[in-house]
Amino acid sequence: MIQIKTRDEIALMREAGLVVARTLQRLRAAVAPGVSTAELDGIAEESIRADGAIPSFKGYRGFPATICTSINDEVVHGIPGRQRKLRAGDLVSIDCGAIVEGWHGDSAITVPVGEVAPELHDLMRVTEESMWAGFAAAAAGGRLTDISAAVERSIRSAPTGPYGIVDHYGGHGIGTEMHQDPHVLNHGRPGRGPRLVPGLALAIEPMVTMGGAATRELDDGWTVVTVDGSYAAHFEHTVGITEDGPWVLTAEDGGAGKLAEYGVKVAQRA
Repeated sequence: MIQIKTRDEIALMREAGLVVARTLQRLRAAVAPGVSTAELDGIAEESIRADGAIPSFKGYRGFPATICTSINDEVVHGIPGRQRKLRAGDLVSIDCGAIVEGWHGDSAITVPVGEVAPELHDLMRVTEESMWAGFAAAAAGGRLTDISAAVERSIRSAPTGPYGIVDHYGGHGIGTEMHQDPHVLNHGRPGRGPRLVPGLALAIEPMVTMGGAATRELDDGWTVVTVDGSYAAHFEHTVGITEDGPWVLTAEDGGAGKLAEYGVKVAQRA
């Protein structure tokens, strides 16, 4: 069932989104060779709780940590650990969620560890840009797959490609639960699916690989890796659809800076 929020409820999601934004800023600054993913997890939990919020992920379907930390060929859902230390040249994707007064915010970034190969910078750039292309298509009155098509078009047109678009995982509705209907694919034809209406909140999260799109889940029951061992990147923000345009709830400026590049004005900047 798709949950439509009131303006006040979207405002509470904005509070949760800002908690996530601040936490990811701290985590980005902490990423360095020799740092363990368990250390990053500790920083995340402390940050979220210091802001009076609750980690979304910890205990979710038995997940043991506050964040997901996915390194190199790990696409999503990597489990932090004391023995898993970052090395120069790695990419680490960090997925984070927080709850404020029962409402969720969800966002992810991919961060280079020290100096990384130029093609990995290209991978991160292409993945992040495709996410923003999706937000630019998130207009009230459109259809869900307008977002999907915009994400795919951005990735397919990248001059540094070709890239693999992971197709068994994607974005989702979000609100009083972290995962709600509808599922948001990162590929497809426009003009299909549910209507985009004010009060709908979505997490848009492209996952892109340097190789093929096929993935498999490890024996830990969580970590998803590329079958061919190629590196992956993952970016995510939560957006609220309003009458006045998209409001990126997990971006500090509401998405104003990036969406202006697409000629899109954000609804609010609070």
